Amino acid sequence: MAARDEKASGDGKVVADPSLTLFSFAELKVATKNFRPDALLGEGGFGPVYKGTLHGKQRSGRTETIVAVKILNPDGAQGYAEWLREINFLGGLSHPNLTKLLGYCQEDGNLALVYEFMKMGSLERRLFRKSSTGHLGWDVRLKIVVGAARGLAFLHNSNRKIIFRDFKSSNILLDESYMAKLTDFGLVRLGPPEDLSHVSTIFMGTFAYAAPEYKNNGRLYVKSDVYSFGIMLLEILTGLRACDWRRPRGKANLVEWARPFLSSQNELWAIMDSRLKGKYSVYSAFQIAKLILKCVEEIPRFRPPMTKVVEELESIEATNATRMPWKA
Repeated sequence: MAARDEKASGDGKVVADPSLTLFSFAELKVATKNFRPDALLGEGGFGPVYKGTLHGKQRSGRTETIVAVKILNPDGAQGYAEWLREINFLGGLSHPNLTKLLGYCQEDGNLALVYEFMKMGSLERRLFRKSSTGHLGWDVRLKIVVGAARGLAFLHNSNRKIIFRDFKSSNILLDESYMAKLTDFGLVRLGPPEDLSHVSTIFMGTFAYAAPEYKNNGRLYVKSDVYSFGIMLLEILTGLRACDWRRPRGKANLVEWARPFLSSQNELWAIMDSRLKGKYSVYSAFQIAKLILKCVEEIPRFRPPMTKVVEELESIEATNATRMPWKA
């Protein structure tokens, strides 16, 4: 399997799409004004991400392009292999619901990735952070989950059968119209060969979103991503994080606490995000709840494929506008 990973990553060499731009580190320093603290957008396992402005480097005809620059932290949880994998996977993929990789930097030990800038930040930030202004309305939440589902379905049904492996709300970015785009492809894996059902691997990802077969036994299925998607749907429904030990006893693990409420339309209101103030369709919320239960089935084969998830979400979104919101 290790040999297969090397092949997937181009035997340790950058085999990026020729449309990607190779940036110098000096260019990125200029773009981010020497990585000023006020340009910091956030930080993940790979390293810090800065907002920057490129001048005359892009092919779009614009003289300026706002970008997000991710710099590798040598002491971070991810390293060269993840940097390389992201270039070689994402550089060759194009889909409206995948973040666009514009280029990369590899110079004197400095590794960086340059993406299109997503104005509204991550879903995680919009849902949970106090610094975020306002909250996401029900219609917007449905739009976001449909977009995220389409992106994940595209990966699963590409020629390479890509498993995302770290699907979570912080890896869903939003543009100015709240279109969802998946980001952070450093942990992706190729799906199993035709004669196998899963990939055997060590656990890497985010525990709270991980499917039980993956975090307990190191068995990674394409449908392990479906479980993670179900956890994200539950966050959308409740406005609560997948895991939070600050919550009262018995409520730290969101899916364990919420599962009994998801099968009853009459009880669902008890776990709905109070910030919605009742401005949602009970019908569409219950359809989402039932879909969550399908996605978080313990046994992978009982979970729906992402193509089916997309179909159900598109149907829910289409009928949502015709339903009257529940009144508190």
